[in-house]
Amino acid sequence: MKLSQVQRAFTIVELLVVVAIIAVLAALLLAALASAKEKATRTACLSNLRQIGIAIRNYSSDFSGDIPYGPTAPAFTSPFDLYPSTGAPTSLISLGNGAPVALGLLLSQQLSSQPKVLFCLGSDQTVNVDTQLANVGVRQAQGSYYYRHGGNTQIFGNSPTNSTGHLRLDSLGDNRNGVPMRALVMDTQFLCNQAMATFGITPSTHHRQRFTNILFADGHSLSRANANGQFTVDLGDNFNLNNSFDAILKSFEQADTEP
Repeated sequence: MKLSQVQRAFTIVELLVVVAIIAVLAALLLAALASAKEKATRTACLSNLRQIGIAIRNYSSDFSGDIPYGPTAPAFTSPFDLYPSTGAPTSLISLGNGAPVALGLLLSQQLSSQPKVLFCLGSDQTVNVDTQLANVGVRQAQGSYYYRHGGNTQIFGNSPTNSTGHLRLDSLGDNRNGVPMRALVMDTQFLCNQAMATFGITPSTHHRQRFTNILFADGHSLSRANANGQFTVDLGDNFNLNNSFDAILKSFEQADTEP
């Protein structure tokens, strides 16, 4: 047999090189797929916000220009009451007694055919959407988005001096910094100590906290980087819920300045 006819086998080094190349290509492919999935999720979230914006505008048309507001919060007795004061920015869609609240007020009519738009696919925690929606009318339920239907940050009392009361869609007024209010709805980016789970308060973040999607009063929505945590409410070891509502409102005030 001629030497040229002898089949040449891969050496160990060559085989390792091939395996390494395949591993690198696989890693690049997985990264590209993960990035594409993340972008698709953010796009779906933005679509949700646009639908919510349409629902708010339809509600406003039916209620003389007012946006969804209330209902009146029950007396605050424990941290279980995540809606301690009427008009506080909140992610709740129903109160402990089941009464629809904030964006939950849209469920009976404006969002009756598409209630799941109140939940973002980009949640970093496991969320049973059907269970949350089934809780509306029965017990407390929570959606994916903060809703700014007032400027109340107090735990006790429903009419403090910093409460804006009912907001009109076409004339929201200025925020606490004297800047026109523009942002109405945004992804929750909420962090807290695990011990707060005792009170039913758990972390609720989206898009790996890298981006926050925002709905503005004029109906447009956009995605903004959260690189510096400017949209994150991090209570750490702080059990002072009063500070949390102030921090949520500060996130909206930051969003008011976004171009």
